[in-house]
Amino acid sequence: MLKRLMVAISGASGAIYAQRLLETVQSFYDHIYLTASDNALGIMADELGIESLQGIIPHGAAEKFSVLNSNDLSAPPASGSHEYDGLVVIPCSMGVVGRIASGISNDLVTRAADVCLKERRKLILVIRETPLSLVHLRNLTALTEAGAIILPAAPAFYNKPKSIDEMVDFVVDRVLRTLGIGKHLIRDWGEE
Repeated sequence: MLKRLMVAISGASGAIYAQRLLETVQSFYDHIYLTASDNALGIMADELGIESLQGIIPHGAAEKFSVLNSNDLSAPPASGSHEYDGLVVIPCSMGVVGRIASGISNDLVTRAADVCLKERRKLILVIRETPLSLVHLRNLTALTEAGAIILPAAPAFYNKPKSIDEMVDFVVDRVLRTLGIGKHLIRDWGEE
């Protein structure tokens, strides 16, 4: 059976997290579905100088990726009968959180998230919003109760990061560990 994963980039700051995740995770999956909202594409252009989803795919790995239009609700990950391991929304905006929590499947990201919840697949939401309102907290609670994993893009400092890349690696490492991938980008707590 093929190991497949879906990665979605929503319209929150933090496209660098998605870029690093794709660089790292592609060697652990046979196929990766990739989509982004229109707003996410604008943010990627501003933050990374990348104009399209093809530009964020790691060099030499294009054959492992299917770039999907976020409006295509007939794409394979929109169906529960299509097997894939789960969905990582990185970064995940509070708007997407609210739509998923409310059961609104208005695009491929929210529909795939709905599929993951109903099929009991991993749904990892790498939120990048602060501060959080009571509405945000209630939506995040509802999603946690439904089986989603809320993974804030909050790097730690016990490993004394010396660069933005090292702080990004901390968050991406947490995603990899949550997916059950043994590769670690940072040292474990208590290791030299």
